[in-house]
Amino acid sequence: MLKFILRRCLEAIPTLFILITISFFMMRLAPGSPFTSERALPPEVMANIEAKYHLNDPILVQYGNYLKQLAHGDFGPSFKYKDYSVNDLVAVSFPVSAKLGAAAFLLAVILGVTAGVTAALKQNTRWDFAVMGVAMTGVVIPSFVVAPLLVMIFAITLHWLPGGGWNGGALKFMILPMVAPLSGLYRQHCAYHPWFND
Repeated sequence: MLKFILRRCLEAIPTLFILITISFFMMRLAPGSPFTSERALPPEVMANIEAKYHLNDPILVQYGNYLKQLAHGDFGPSFKYKDYSVNDLVAVSFPVSAKLGAAAFLLAVILGVTAGVTAALKQNTRWDFAVMGVAMTGVVIPSFVVAPLLVMIFAITLHWLPGGGWNGGALKFMILPMVAPLSGLYRQHCAYHPWFND
């Protein structure tokens, strides 16, 4: 098992390297720059900004510097939020994402395993068909479609839940972003159904 995990980790290294390389060159070759806006900056100001962020260096030099920064865990400055680095933004948002992800996963495991076992024990009954129907719905409707539908129904139409925000992680702010990815996770844990049938 340990060898399998180690092999998978080693196989991920070239994949990550390829993704990083493609992302870097796509961003650099795209027209415009992070500082392009409706209000054009004076050429002198633009030159100073490009010099500060080394955007006027040859693209291969920029790529080499980018890889060095990544190797040291430095994701560079944020071009969108002044006086913030990408590391600062990740440090602020990661705990929220981790909390939501863990809560959604735990809920999906509880619901999915319970539903899968119930469907297996009550095979060819309405419970079985209901569970499989919900699981198949999760197959054909992805989370990025489910999420705006939930917001439209429960936040905009019914006004039962907030459509955004965090408010310190209050439960009512967590429900919609926690439930949205459940369709895919629930489907995976319903795999207990055929396992129990065997």
